[in-house]
Order: sequence, then structure tokens, then C-alpha cells
Amino acid sequence: MLAPPENPPPVIGAEPQTVTLADRAAGVVNGTLEREFLGNTLSQWITFGAVLLGAFLVVWAIKAIVLARLKRWSDRTSTRIDDFVVTLVSDVRLALIAPGLVLLAARGLTLPSQVERVLHIAAMAGIAVQLVMSSRLLIDFGLKTLANKHRGPDGQPDPTLVSSLGVLRVIAMIVIATVVVLLALDNLNVEIKPLLAGLGIGGIAVALAVQNLLGDLFGSLTILLDKPFVVGDAITVGDKSGTVERIGIKTTRVRATSGEQLVFANSDLLSSRLHNYKRMHERRVAFTFGLTYETDPDLLARVPEMVKAAILAQKDVRFDRCHLKALNTSSVDYEVVYFVTTSDYGRYMDIQQAINLSLLRTFAQHRVEFAYPTQVAIQKTFNGGNADKTAAAAATAGGTEARTNR
Repeated sequence: MLAPPENPPPVIGAEPQTVTLADRAAGVVNGTLEREFLGNTLSQWITFGAVLLGAFLVVWAIKAIVLARLKRWSDRTSTRIDDFVVTLVSDVRLALIAPGLVLLAARGLTLPSQVERVLHIAAMAGIAVQLVMSSRLLIDFGLKTLANKHRGPDGQPDPTLVSSLGVLRVIAMIVIATVVVLLALDNLNVEIKPLLAGLGIGGIAVALAVQNLLGDLFGSLTILLDKPFVVGDAITVGDKSGTVERIGIKTTRVRATSGEQLVFANSDLLSSRLHNYKRMHERRVAFTFGLTYETDPDLLARVPEMVKAAILAQKDVRFDRCHLKALNTSSVDYEVVYFVTTSDYGRYMDIQQAINLSLLRTFAQHRVEFAYPTQVAIQKTFNGGNADKTAAAAATAGGTEARTNR
């Protein structure tokens, strides 16, 4: 059987076929679009670029439109919630969303498994970072709202809560970041149960290594919740006294009465015996003084009334008692007790000074003398024979006696 010729003769009566320029151009374009680059045709890459550009424009337009509407709404209201929503939308970063959009647009491509894995990881990382950043704004808004709700009589936020906001913020950020990372790893098909077990064992080791730091951290939480003292309280720890200035994550700073700043570890403060004078509703004051034995007993009996009058002449005081306490070797001792009905130390010192000056004036009018240590010299002369024997004795306030014979 003979094969047909390569160029068969034209059929008699058929119209000749002509190829136009448009057909040639279409053929060139189709051939170009069907060429493969990195395992995908050019048409697939163009579709990928178009979808990615469209996704970016849609996200950008939605953000711009929503943000403009929210700003107009925020300008018409006086609440803080709408301002927070505006800030939250403004904080959305297209650069962090970009890996997710790339992964979405690349669904029409045939990519190596390694490339898909990298894109998936990048998308999850971008979304996780955006969630952590948005949660930061949410935490700050919540803490500011909490501080505004707890205000003092002067209208200012609670200084202790304000100084502790940093502690709460750090703890909340650690918790949220941990949850977001675990969710991202789970989305990447990573087994998180062995990871959690490893973190548990590693956490024990880390806790043992930084137990002092953790003790101070939990100490700051204890101070915040239990409130043994707050910012502005006057406290005494051991032999150190001052006013609390700031309660931090690890340390508490106290301004000493002598001017310098004292830094205490939070755990040390909780394990120490602490005196909080700011919580004192009133101050009990006890003092003593002594009068001379030469004072008339009837006048001594009137001294408690003089003291009571001197104390009650002051404001913010409550008289308790005044008694002749003891007959000392060189003085008649009185004990006085009264209360200052304010915790202000400066006010207490002003009251005590006024009482002392009043007692000095009153006792001077009645010629009542305060006792003070005295030394009495006693000289005795003895006549025996031709020699005079003289005994000189020095008696001090303690009543001791020394004799010298000559």
C-alpha cells in the first residue's frame, strides 16, 4: 500500500486558506502563555499576580473605608470604646497579612512542598504577630479602664494600681503570646503535647534557676492583691523607714526619711515585719517628766489637771491620763498618755511641741521646777583629841556616798 504524498495536490474546486496577522498573534500569545516557568505556565503566574494584587486592594480598601466610618462615629461620641476600635483597626499591618494573602493567591499554582511549607509558616507567623500586637492594645485599653475606675478622693487613679500596671501587662502579654504560639504550631500540624511536656520539665528547671526572680514576681502580685501597703504609705522595715514611691515587678522603691532611695526585694518585704504608719487612724503618745522633791505636795496633786488642760487646748487630740508614776531618787515622775487623731507625723510633732511649751509656761507661773540630776556635797566635822576629823561625802543622784577622814 502506497503512502500518501507529503504535499497533496490541491483539490479542484476548493477555496484557498489564508492565515491572518491576528491569527498569527493569537498563536504567539497562546504559545507564550502556555510556556512553563518554575513548574507553572505563564498564564497561571499572571492569574496569581492578579489575585494577589486584587486581594491587597480589597484589604486596603476595606481598612480605609472602615477606618473612615469609625473616625466619623468616634468624633460624634464621647466614649473611649470607639476610640479604641479606631486604634485597633489602624494598627492592622498589611505587611503582616501579606504572607497570608500570598498563600491564598498561590492556591492556583503548583508549588514544591517545601515552598508551600515556607509560605504556610510565614502566613501563620504574620497572623500570630498581628494577633499579639492587637492583644497588646487590648490589654492596654483594659488596664487603663481599670485604673480609671479606681480613683481616689482627689480624682486621681490609685497610685498603687498605676505602679502595678506594668506587672499585669507583662503577665498578660506572656500568657497571650504563649497561647497564640501554641495555636500557630497546632495549625502547622506540630505535635504540641510533647512540646508541652518538654516545656513542663524545662519550666521546672528554669523555675529552680530563677526562683528568686519568680519569688519577687509573685511577691509583687501578692502586694497588689493583698495590699499590705500602697504607694504613698509611710512604712518601717527593720531599722529603715520611708515612703513607698513605686511597686515594681521585682523591687519596691522607698524614699527614706533621710532623703535617699531604698530598694527592697518584694519577697524580702513580704517576709519581714513591716510597720505601716499610713494605716494608723490615731497615734498613741506617752511621755514622762520629773519634778523636784521641793515642790509642795498640794501643788503636785494639781499637776495632772495642768497637763490635761495643756493637752486639751490642742486640736486633733484626745486626753487619756496623767498620773504620778514613781518617786525616783532625784525626781517625782509623772507619766502622760494622749492620742493624736491623725496619722500625720508632722502634725503630731507640732502638737507635742505646743504641749511642751504650754507646760513650761504653766509650771513657771506656779513655780514648779523640773528635776534634773544633782550632786550634793556633805561635809561633817568631828572633834576628837587634838585632830579634827572631817568627813566629806559626795552623794550623787544614785544615792552613793564616799567618806574621807583627815
